Amino acid sequence: MQQASPDNGIALTQLVEGNPVATIVIDASHRVTHWNRACAVLTGVPAEKMIGRSEQWRAFYDSARPIMADLVVDGVLEDGVDRYYHGKFAKSALIADAYEAEDFFPSFGQGGRWLFFTAAALRDAEGRIVGAIETLQDVTERRRAEAALREKEAYLAQVVDGSSVPTIVIDADHVVTHWNRACEALSGLSASAVIGTRDHWKSFYPTRRPILADLIIDGVGEREVDRLYHGRFRRSSLINGGYEAEDFFPNLGSAGSWLFFTAAPLRNAAGEVIGAIETLQDVSERRRAEEALRDSEERYRSLSQTDPLTGLFNSRHMREVLPLEIERATRYGRPLALLALDCDNFKAVNDNHGHLGGDRVLQCLANAIHQCLRRSDSAFRYGGEEFVVLLPETDGPAALLIAERLCAAFADARTPSPVGEAISCTVSIGVALCRADDNEMSLMRRADEACYRAKRAGKNQVVPEDSGG
Repeated sequence: MQQASPDNGIALTQLVEGNPVATIVIDASHRVTHWNRACAVLTGVPAEKMIGRSEQWRAFYDSARPIMADLVVDGVLEDGVDRYYHGKFAKSALIADAYEAEDFFPSFGQGGRWLFFTAAALRDAEGRIVGAIETLQDVTERRRAEAALREKEAYLAQVVDGSSVPTIVIDADHVVTHWNRACEALSGLSASAVIGTRDHWKSFYPTRRPILADLIIDGVGEREVDRLYHGRFRRSSLINGGYEAEDFFPNLGSAGSWLFFTAAPLRNAAGEVIGAIETLQDVSERRRAEEALRDSEERYRSLSQTDPLTGLFNSRHMREVLPLEIERATRYGRPLALLALDCDNFKAVNDNHGHLGGDRVLQCLANAIHQCLRRSDSAFRYGGEEFVVLLPETDGPAALLIAERLCAAFADARTPSPVGEAISCTVSIGVALCRADDNEMSLMRRADEACYRAKRAGKNQVVPEDSGG
């Protein structure tokens, strides 16, 4: 991490304690000097049991062994790190002499937890290693939910030198004091171009406006935060006075990026806000995965409601929709018509042209129904060659007109048979209007009876329900 100056008033303790990422700092003697609140929450071990001791392994392992920060303090080379983290670690691409790894800890919680952790050396002015910092992130849910999303999903954090989480620190005058290498990689702006300025907004917005950290500095209330992040933010459950949010940034990256970001205040000994720290996490892949899942669920929902042959709704969906339409019509006193359709002489079509020819006739009838319906109407394949059409806000004369138009359209249609012959077919239609005491069975029964009368009267016609029935 690059800093504006060492005397900027923001102490290492403030940065570590204000960090929502679990963070451990040890000195050159392997004694714990910092064990932040997030680490206490993650491990279940309070800071007072760790600080000043060299037993940090107890939080993670059943027997004494070095954690990654210990290996960094000892200057262990890759072969030595590989002994403890074989196939699970890599040298940090951002920080020299730093390592990162992801491993499973079976004794954590119920069923164990996956942690992503990084460790980097702390050096004095002469470059000697005087300690190490290690950050830990619980990535169990990411591991379980999306094995393919091996992104930095769990980077929910404020971090200091050695962290792979993009981090911004600003002082009380909104001047950038820290802009780490991960933030450079994310934003495309170098630290040298941003530190010492108030231009941090340029990475995220086309015109000047506050980022979440600026709002923390200004001490604004939730109403002002809501003005900029309406419905996309919440108070941090971990850091007092902090916020977290998720939003889309169209100018970030080639096609825009979704970021999850947190901001929390940094305070002096008197409790005064002297700065703010903001961490950012690219969650674009997770968002795209969620969108793909929603699309998949929508396709499944559509398939579960649709008849695969005709493309109309199926009878199962009709049984869901019909009671609701009847209830709406009776409650508000609005008209509702139902058409019961039966393809005439369909057995003969199957006998003469085979089932493939019969299927084509049913598809032709479904197309005729589609052509005659309005946006508010619904059509269903009720049985083999039986169909139902629901006409909300439709009285008797209008329903008869639609039915007559449908009947004529299908009679004029010609369906090519599998061997190229033209198949002509007709449909009989019964029309029933919803009554105040109707349920789905009574309404369907009257429409079916009207359809049967149409067949008995010679087929290829529309017959309204018996007004005396």
